[in-house]
Amino acid sequence: MRGAFYPDAVFQYTGMAHRASQIFEDSLFDGDENAIVDFKYSNNDKLTWWFDHHQSAFLTPEDMRHFQSHPSEKKMFDPSFKSCTHYIRTKAEEKWGFTAPDLDNLVHWANIIDGAQYADPRTAVELGAPAMKLTLVIEGSKGSETVQKIIGLMQRMPLAEIVEQPEIQEIYKPLYERHLKSLQIIREKADETGGVITFDLTGYDLEGYNKFIPYYIYPNGVYTVAVSPSSFRTKISVGSNPWSPIEPTHNLATICERYGGGGHARVGAISLEPGQVSEARRIAAEVAAELRS
Repeated sequence: MRGAFYPDAVFQYTGMAHRASQIFEDSLFDGDENAIVDFKYSNNDKLTWWFDHHQSAFLTPEDMRHFQSHPSEKKMFDPSFKSCTHYIRTKAEEKWGFTAPDLDNLVHWANIIDGAQYADPRTAVELGAPAMKLTLVIEGSKGSETVQKIIGLMQRMPLAEIVEQPEIQEIYKPLYERHLKSLQIIREKADETGGVITFDLTGYDLEGYNKFIPYYIYPNGVYTVAVSPSSFRTKISVGSNPWSPIEPTHNLATICERYGGGGHARVGAISLEPGQVSEARRIAAEVAAELRS
């Protein structure tokens, strides 16, 4: 946006999270230009830009019809892309001839992380690369202040330099200790039966755990179904092993959509209201049984 359209623009970022009752408040669209990236579509007339690559991009059939009946070169959807970052970079070059070579490494790692294209579970779990350390900081930070700071640094600094910033290291070190603890907890709680790894993190503050830990522990597992409550939702995470010796055949987004969730063919989630642990366990058991079939 700054490089191709508005060099003097001031940007404000609002982080979104999937909730049981997803709504877009009008107050979110308070800019001269308003963009949603890597998140569900809104039919708000003030939405200027939209990029998404999730199969479950539309909250309702009406939203899909609105998107289809209001074509715009600035509103784009393509679930074939592994990452929204790569999608935006590709379209910016195709449509407006804009490139940012200084962001190539960022785009490369976004594609690996968002598309779960790690070489092996060790790379995903042991956090050797600067991008993996930053992922831990982003996913583990409370509130948006740290993420906002990282977004700013990413626009002018390589990932390896960002992760070495004293304020980032101060956040990273305790989160890494928490990561090691979560690895041990999931090792103790997880069970693998019929190719499906299941575990319940009720009672632990671990919603932001590394989603590849189950395959690090059970490399032959094909799917994961996990329950992880938090203050604003009760979440059922459904995933598939990128390194599975057996090719996953279920479309996880389609399964999650039945329960009001969504995602991609290979990874999805369902969000319930806070405190709905019993219902989450019931749904998780149903999903696990279907995946075992």
